Amino acid sequence: MAKQDFYEVLGVGRSASAEEIKKAYRQKAKELHPDRNTEDPQAEARFKEVSEAYDALKDPERKAAYDRFGHAAFDGGAAAGAGARGGRAGFAQGDFASSFSDVFEDLFGDFMGRGGGGGRARASRGSDLRYNLRVTLEEAFAGVHKAITLPSSIACEACHGTGAEGGAEPVACPTCAGMGKVRAQQGFFTVERTCPTCGGAGQIVKNPCRSCGGAGRTQKDRTLSVNIPPGVETGTRIRLSGEGEAGLRGGPAGDLYIFIEVADHAIFLRDGLNLHCRVPVSMATAALGGEVEVPTIDGGRARVRVAEGSQAGKQMRLRGKGMPALRGAGQGDMVIELAVETPVRLNARQKELLREFERLSEHANNPEGTSFFSKVRSFWDGMKG
Repeated sequence: MAKQDFYEVLGVGRSASAEEIKKAYRQKAKELHPDRNTEDPQAEARFKEVSEAYDALKDPERKAAYDRFGHAAFDGGAAAGAGARGGRAGFAQGDFASSFSDVFEDLFGDFMGRGGGGGRARASRGSDLRYNLRVTLEEAFAGVHKAITLPSSIACEACHGTGAEGGAEPVACPTCAGMGKVRAQQGFFTVERTCPTCGGAGQIVKNPCRSCGGAGRTQKDRTLSVNIPPGVETGTRIRLSGEGEAGLRGGPAGDLYIFIEVADHAIFLRDGLNLHCRVPVSMATAALGGEVEVPTIDGGRARVRVAEGSQAGKQMRLRGKGMPALRGAGQGDMVIELAVETPVRLNARQKELLREFERLSEHANNPEGTSFFSKVRSFWDGMKG
């Protein structure tokens, strides 16, 4: 099978600069690396193809030879002549392995941990923690201070977080010389793996602390006071820097993220900054008009005028009686919805009065019903026609 053009393998044009070729290779190598594609049996072959293409095009002299002779520049025929002129056009396994090792360090050095001996630089940051906090609607309205208790890792007091008995500093790992990784030659590949002795930390503790077993941290419950500002809602996230899990062997602590959940309320329904309140009124009050007293979220009371002839579902708005914005940018309203209540368990006298009221009623007393049944009659007449 004919080899694919090296420029096509990397996805660049023939006029691509050295920096563009390197960038394309970095992207392809990360995508196709066998360690990241363990379930793809073709990943290693494609990865080798990309590495071979980059090795041919990264050097100006080898690139010039490939541009002139194609794959033949590295197959022995034209390679001899090109090698005489350029000195580096021939493809050799030794050259490729060296090239791949250099680029591997560039690609994965940050991920694996770059070289440089021991010291505290190998300490790792602690994990972030999450805490779900439930508050009432009243607390979300006014703001509140909450004391929370959470299990977490803290720096060991006996070794001051170093992991070594008496607080001694860790020493460089003798297996990897502080690199945190070891290299092994497999054919023309140089493969890097996490150091099995230090687990990638680059350090070992000769005399582990008896209190923490060399980890530099211990488990302990902590109690924190958390300020919940006014206006929070379900899904609000509060970040407490440095209050997460302690770092490993003296590393910085992670952060604590508090996720707010506002509990449902028995009276109010929240809609953003607005509060909705469904208020029942008697049939007589809705017909004759009057006043009703309603609660407000701040614990106060408000009297609302019910207009004569009010219908069920009518809404009235109390300005500024809703929820505050989280960062003080205004305040919502309270929306009152009337629920006209039909009386139940009537005595004989009440039923008599209602029947008399019904006999005295006219179409003008029930405009909505009159309009509806007029439409119904028109509908039936249309069906007959």
